[in-house]
Amino acid sequence: MHVPDGLLPAKIYLGGYAIASLSTWYSLRQIHRYSHPEENVPKASLLTAAFFLATLIHLPIPPASVHLVLNGMLGAVLGYYAFPAILIGLFFQAVMFGHGGLTTLGVNASMMGLPALLAGYIFHQRHVFQKSFGEKVATPVFAFLAGAIGLGLSAAVFFSLVITNIPADLDANAEKAAIYGLMVAHIPLMAIEGVFTAMLVAFLQRVKPELLETI
Repeated sequence: MHVPDGLLPAKIYLGGYAIASLSTWYSLRQIHRYSHPEENVPKASLLTAAFFLATLIHLPIPPASVHLVLNGMLGAVLGYYAFPAILIGLFFQAVMFGHGGLTTLGVNASMMGLPALLAGYIFHQRHVFQKSFGEKVATPVFAFLAGAIGLGLSAAVFFSLVITNIPADLDANAEKAAIYGLMVAHIPLMAIEGVFTAMLVAFLQRVKPELLETI
């Protein structure tokens, strides 16, 4: 789920870089407000590596093959650290694997990073419901929602961009059929990433709950 070079008009590339720059500045500004922001750098580095490698894990979900994204998981566990982590991960994916591209780096970072920040906000809402449902129920439920919604929003933006910018020299009907197939394949992927995020958060809550105190 990476927008490649050469697919979109130049104004969208520029808009993507503008949004990504503003989002990076805002995230770093929020991070610097923590009392000890450097303490979360090792965790952010580890999850950036996980995000970087996730693109290599392909899942055969008919009628297509998809790969993990994990932006919702990063948002849930890293909070504001998620956007710069995703930006760095996407840069190395573009340079080393050719996934996405450098001209579309801003678009891809915005497409995956902003839903990650929203996922962090969703996961933070567990504190509101812990009094009613208990920590052991609220934490994994909101982790699932963060993981699933983070991926779902990114997929919705990706397909909107791709389906409205099909090159004129391609068969539009065939391309749309392929895009619709990919859209269907991402519905179960939302559930998979939601379950994965819930399992990871439940594990961290049991063995090292202080790692979830970022947000």
